[in-house]
Amino acid sequence: MGTRLAGVEVHLPERRVGSAEVERRIAPYTPPRGVVHRLTGITTRHVAGPDEQASDLAAAAARKLLAGTGTAASDVDLLIFASASQDMVEPATAHIVAAKLELGCPVMDVKNACNSVLNALEVADALITCGRYRRVLVVSGETPSRAVRWEVDSLRGFLRAFPGYTLSDAGAALLLTDGAPAGSGVLGSGFTADSRHWAAGTLAGGGSLHPREVEHTYFAMDSARLKAAFLAVGTGVLDDTLARLGLTWEDMAVVAVHQVSLPYLEVFARGAGVPRDRLVVTVAEHGNVASASLPLQLVTARELGRCGPGDLVALVGLAGGVSLGITVIRL
Repeated sequence: MGTRLAGVEVHLPERRVGSAEVERRIAPYTPPRGVVHRLTGITTRHVAGPDEQASDLAAAAARKLLAGTGTAASDVDLLIFASASQDMVEPATAHIVAAKLELGCPVMDVKNACNSVLNALEVADALITCGRYRRVLVVSGETPSRAVRWEVDSLRGFLRAFPGYTLSDAGAALLLTDGAPAGSGVLGSGFTADSRHWAAGTLAGGGSLHPREVEHTYFAMDSARLKAAFLAVGTGVLDDTLARLGLTWEDMAVVAVHQVSLPYLEVFARGAGVPRDRLVVTVAEHGNVASASLPLQLVTARELGRCGPGDLVALVGLAGGVSLGITVIRL
């Protein structure tokens, strides 16, 4: 018996900000009108309220999931908070989420930029498969809008801060349980990384390197270098994982790919050979929600009737650092 994905839910903050409003906030440099939408394909993104924390977004998604699956707090054996965002450096944000959900189980944080949820699924699968836990709740709370730089004084500064203008806030929750029959549930995963490129995208504040400097509390990214790094990594891990499982992209009802912008999604899908009709495009209406991107696509696909029990789905993650991974699940 393997690991079953028993449910997935998301929580999206009510406030939405359009790309035109984003451009108006940037100062004193004035970007060309409409440039954010033209370069990203993003129309709107979600922004958490000033009193909403990453843990609040995660807990909101988790409450929806627990209610929908009929799972009591006492039934959860392990909580994993998996997110690029966090409430604070110490303690683990998982403790804060657990307190808000009134859970009494062990907790931990799993953190790997936008692949945090995908890596947490691998951890949960391993722990369930070896018999350590029966029910693992994976939650994510992403609040990257807090680290967007609005004060920009030049074109160079605008370009450096530009990836931040794609970012959006969201919460997500996934419940994994034991009891999946052979050929069902989590079928397999594959991951790779090329950590030489870690400096291509950073949010450096709060750690031992830059503990207090305000300058390092904003995202800084070299988009061209990051894109080149992913192209250099290639799609070998995806091809190898599918071959090992005896599957192809055509076998999938849905291929969820982490989405940072519409143009890059199309570039990646074309290079990886993912059929366009297997994608679920969420970035245009919801922006780049970091590690909540894959759960958001699964929920969207479910609501559109594009996947359901018995269907195969592939979750493909791309994250700064850089890392690439895939998990294949039969729902």
